[in-house]
Amino acid sequence: MQTGLLHLHNLLRWVILILLLLSIIKAYQAKSHPDLYPAGKQPIWLFTLIAAHITLLLGLYQWGWGRYGFFTTELPEGISVMKDKFLRFYWVEHPVTMILAILLITLAYGAGKRGDYKRVFWFFLLSLIIILVNIPWPFREIVGRALLPGGH
Repeated sequence: MQTGLLHLHNLLRWVILILLLLSIIKAYQAKSHPDLYPAGKQPIWLFTLIAAHITLLLGLYQWGWGRYGFFTTELPEGISVMKDKFLRFYWVEHPVTMILAILLITLAYGAGKRGDYKRVFWFFLLSLIIILVNIPWPFREIVGRALLPGGH
């Protein structure tokens, strides 16, 4: 089950990246021509919000009870989380930054309901940048993961 949830979390990364790109384009269009886009009527923003929150729930499960979960991993005597690059990334850096990115997505959706398209654009853009920087890409030493679920 843990492997399946990890693969789903990995797969949803791509869904979120695609939805965020589409959301940024739609927000830019709405910012440029607000009269053509009624407030609160952008389903792509809702899909982005839903995908982000589902991924957050899967990630929180992985953080707590996954293969290297906070509650399932016992640290050897004398090991500090902040000195271990792998544990620091998966227990601290990745969760904190992704929660921040999902908070920005949520704020963007709320701003879109009010018709504040400038904020929607910037919140989605900042969220995309944060996510891209903190994904465990395969080229990252120690913390890298496969591009697609089940890949090596």
